Amino acid sequence: MTETRPEKPQAPKPSRRRRALSWGIQIGLALVIFLAVRAWMARDMAEGPAPEFEAQLLDGTPVALADYADEPMLLHFWATWCPICRLEEGEIVRLAQGHPVLTVAMQSGAPAEVLEHMNERERELPVVNDPQGALAARYNVRGVPATFIINSDGEIVFRKQGYAPPLELRLRLWLARWL
Repeated sequence: MTETRPEKPQAPKPSRRRRALSWGIQIGLALVIFLAVRAWMARDMAEGPAPEFEAQLLDGTPVALADYADEPMLLHFWATWCPICRLEEGEIVRLAQGHPVLTVAMQSGAPAEVLEHMNERERELPVVNDPQGALAARYNVRGVPATFIINSDGEIVFRKQGYAPPLELRLRLWLARWL
């Protein structure tokens, strides 16, 4: 004799509207968490008037923040040993073709080592070497990559630690013209 088991009642499938609402709530919650983490990571970075500095590029050319006073500029801190920096460096190079960009190699060794890194990767960017992290400390940069957008008045209008999507940087540079 075979025994038959009673069938379990199946829960009704949620409606499309209910599933869409559930997905919307989950995506919204993930976005809020993402933005909160991003804000937390940048909490100590410099804001307001950008700290002035004078330095030398890898080729010995003197450079100062005041040299970029004509229009909004991107100040980008990176390191040769940083995998995320390597991921975004091609985009930073492309961005530099249409916008003022100054990069700072933070704690990446001697100028010759940074130059070798740039040559190996076939990158051409204005680079200030910051072997001890002194310039990074003025901007309260504790990790790389770190990005600042400074408007033509010398005010930091955007700051971010971590990967910065290129479209976001382009949009923020464009917006910095009006802020």
